[in-house]
Amino acid sequence: MSQQNARAGGAAWALVITSVAGFMAALDNLVVTTALPSIREDLGGALHDLEWTVSAYTLTFAVLLMFGAALGDRFGRRRLFLVGLTVFTGASAAAAMAPGIDSLIAARAVQGVGAAIMMPLTLTLLTAAVPAERRGMAYGIWGAVNGLAVASGPLVGGSLTEHISWQWIFWLNVPLGLALLPLARLRLAESHGTGAPLDLPGTLLASGGLFGIVYGLVRGPVDGWTGAVVLTALFAGTALLTGFVLYSTRAKNPMLPMRLFRSRAFSGINAASLLMFLGMFGSIFLLSQYMQGVLGYSPTEAGLRMLPWTGMPMLVAPIAGILSDRIGGRPVVATGLFLQAAGLGYLASVITADASYAVQLPGLIISGIGMALFFAPASALVMASVLPKEQGIASGANNALREVGGALGIAVMSSIFAAQGGYESGQTFVDGLRPAVAVGAGVVALGGVAALLIPARRPGSTAGPLTAEPAPASEPVKATATH
Repeated sequence: MSQQNARAGGAAWALVITSVAGFMAALDNLVVTTALPSIREDLGGALHDLEWTVSAYTLTFAVLLMFGAALGDRFGRRRLFLVGLTVFTGASAAAAMAPGIDSLIAARAVQGVGAAIMMPLTLTLLTAAVPAERRGMAYGIWGAVNGLAVASGPLVGGSLTEHISWQWIFWLNVPLGLALLPLARLRLAESHGTGAPLDLPGTLLASGGLFGIVYGLVRGPVDGWTGAVVLTALFAGTALLTGFVLYSTRAKNPMLPMRLFRSRAFSGINAASLLMFLGMFGSIFLLSQYMQGVLGYSPTEAGLRMLPWTGMPMLVAPIAGILSDRIGGRPVVATGLFLQAAGLGYLASVITADASYAVQLPGLIISGIGMALFFAPASALVMASVLPKEQGIASGANNALREVGGALGIAVMSSIFAAQGGYESGQTFVDGLRPAVAVGAGVVALGGVAALLIPARRPGSTAGPLTAEPAPASEPVKATATH
C-alpha cells in the first residue's frame, strides 16, 4: 500500500511540474502580442521591428524542438528538462530587464531555446511517471493547462500590461521557474531513450529546413511573398527538409526515424495537430485584434470576452481524457476538430463591424469545446503511436509541427486578411477577417478528416504502439528513482 501511495504521489508531482512548465512555454507564444504598443513606447523601434519579439521566440522554439528531445533521450530527460527550465527562466528575467529592443529580441530567442529543450520532455516525463490506465486523465489535465496557455496569451499579456507593466509578462515566469527547479530535481525520475549517438547531420538538416520555412512564413506578410529573401528562405528550407527525409531513410540512428510515418496513427495525429494549430493560431491572432480594434474593447475586456473559447479547456479537457480512455482517442479528437471548425465557420458568418457579443457567443463556446476535446486525446495518441523508447522524439516532432502550424496560420491568414481588407476602418477589417477565419475553419475541418484516418484502438488497451502494422516488442524505459 505504501508503495502504491508513493507511486501515486510521484505521478501527481510529475503532473504538476510538467503542466506548469508546459504552461510557461506555451503561454509565451502569444503573450507579447497585446503588449507591443507599450513595448514600443518604452524601448522605441518601429512596429515592424517589434514583430521580432514574437517571431524570435517562435523561430528558435520550432527549429530546436526535435533536437531538444533528442538531447533528453541521449543524456537524460530529467537532466535536460532542468537545463531547459534554467535557460528559460534566466532568459525571461533578461527579457524583463532588457534596456533596448535588440536585447529584448535576443532574450526572446534564448527563451525559445530553453522552451525547445523543456517542452518535448514534459510529456515523456509525465508518461514515465503515470500508470498506463491513468494516462488519459493525466494527459487531459496537461492538455487543459497547455491549451489554456496558448489561447489565453493575449489576455494575460494585455492584463499585465494594462494594470502593471509589460515587463511583468516576463517576470511572471521567474518565480514559477525557480519553484519548479528544486521540485523537478527531487520529484521526477530520470529516464533515457535508446542511448544512440546524436544524429548531428539530421539535426542540422531538420533545424536548417525548419528555420528557412518558418522564417519565410513569418517574413512573407511583411516583405511580400515574392521578395527574394522570402522565396530563398522557403525554397532553401524545403530543399533542406527534403534532404532530411532522404537522409533519415538511410541513416543508422536517425533523429526522426521515417518508418514512424508508416504508422497511420503517427502520421494522422501529426497532420491533425499541424492543421489544428494552423487554423486556431491564425484565428485567435486576428479575432483578438478584431475585439480591440473594431469593437473597442481594452486588451483585458477582449480577453475576458474570449474566455468561453479560451477557458473551456480547463473545464472540458479532463473529461475528454476520461472519454479517450473509455472509447479511444480517435473519435474524441475528430469530434473536437469538427466542433472547432464549426465554431470558426459560425464566427466567420456572423462577424460584422458592430456585432453584439451575444451573437458571437455560440461560436466561441463551440470552438472552446472543440479545442478542449482535441488537446488531451491528441497528446495520448502521439505517445501511444510509438514505442516507449521513441516517445521523446515523437513528442518533439509533434510539438515542432504544432509550432510550424501556428506560424503558418498567422502568416497565411494575415495574407488573406491583407488581400481582402485592412486596418482603414472597422468595415475593411471585417472584410478581411471573414474570409480569413473561414479558411481557418476549413483547415481545421481537414484536420478532422486526418484524425479519422487514425486506426481504431480498443478502449483500455495498453499493449504496444498504435500502429497499423505489428511492431517489434518495446524495450523498457530505463528509470532510476530519486531520493
